[in-house]
Amino acid sequence: MIIKREYINKVRNRTFVVMTFVSPLIFIGVILLIGWLTSVNNSDVKEIAVLDDTVKGYAQLFQKTSDFEYENLDAVTLENALKISTDNDYYGLIHITETSEGVVSATMYSDDSPSVSYLTSIEERLSKKATEDKLVEQGVDLATLENSRVKTKLALQTYSGVVNSKASSWVKIALGGASGYLLMMFIIIYGNMVMRSVIEEKTNRIVEIIVSSVKPIYLMLGKITGTSLAGITQFAIWIVLGFILIVVGSTVFGVEAFQNPAQQDMVAQAQNTDEMQLILNDIMQLPLATMISCFFIYFIGGYFLYAAIYVAIGAAVDSETDTQQFMLPVILPLILSIYVGFFSVIDNPNGTVAVVFSYIPLTSPIVMLMRIPFGEIAWWQLGISILILYASIILVAYLAAKIYRIGILMYGKKTNWKELYKWLKY
Repeated sequence: MIIKREYINKVRNRTFVVMTFVSPLIFIGVILLIGWLTSVNNSDVKEIAVLDDTVKGYAQLFQKTSDFEYENLDAVTLENALKISTDNDYYGLIHITETSEGVVSATMYSDDSPSVSYLTSIEERLSKKATEDKLVEQGVDLATLENSRVKTKLALQTYSGVVNSKASSWVKIALGGASGYLLMMFIIIYGNMVMRSVIEEKTNRIVEIIVSSVKPIYLMLGKITGTSLAGITQFAIWIVLGFILIVVGSTVFGVEAFQNPAQQDMVAQAQNTDEMQLILNDIMQLPLATMISCFFIYFIGGYFLYAAIYVAIGAAVDSETDTQQFMLPVILPLILSIYVGFFSVIDNPNGTVAVVFSYIPLTSPIVMLMRIPFGEIAWWQLGISILILYASIILVAYLAAKIYRIGILMYGKKTNWKELYKWLKY
């Protein structure tokens, strides 16, 4: 009855209904806005002056592109070139010089901050040209050298003979990171929802009537379960609506609107049929059954563990403002899990740090979900991690229930950590 009441109360709430259908629109709208702003930003053509003080024609390396236009300044001093660039409001000035030892150097003058990729491209162009000139001086035929170049392709293959793609690591990072981040967001969003629900019933004195008919622990577990079911319903609607909106938006506005410019090279490589087939093979070689089953096990376990803590915090305070002093110990393990996942699990999924944090119950749901795509994890490690997690749920739920049964009937008194410790001993 409590679960049913909590679920219906949440899904019929006007704010819940509005945010369920408006949030995907806002999210997709932000993505489209970012894509549009990026395209507008990239549509600006930057004019750059080039002053080549060498006699080897380095200025010819700079040709007009969709993003840059170059103006070659001949027979002018650096001082005059700077003045011309300033008067014409050029984006920058590239000054190329050569020492008596034949060392080529360049300086770019600009009031803005050119991107690292653009500066790197300038260095690569100049280095290639200088190297070729040096080889010619030493009597090397560039045509022969170019024809002698042999391109090699590094293939990845397991000891059992399974061929992988070079993007396999990115696939694992994406799947593991998405699973961990989704769990973290679910815990934060719906943990707070449970906490606010407890605070609302406590301040309205409704809970005094409810606990006269039901034990506080049943009320607490019912609220957690009902709210989690409402959250799952909302998430399912978001996924369906998000998929529909992305398909419609990509059709109307173009795929480029959803594409990060930094990923264009990766996408271009992935368009190769062979590479796409290898990526699909990578996905099929992943422990999908383990990933799916463990996702639900850790998703449920992680949520119930943190939801019990959120309920205890909600019962201990009289307003949402008073919860701030208790929130840091709750949020910190979640943030730490994400950092461990991205900085330790990716580099060494079976390293000491990754393994230890996949056993700690407050971090194991996220860290273990990020470890699983990177390789086969021993069954006993999964077993120990799950056992510790669910044993911790029972312990935390027991302690939270002791705080809950006292806190929901306490009014007008500021609660601190010392007070919570006393309630645990009752």
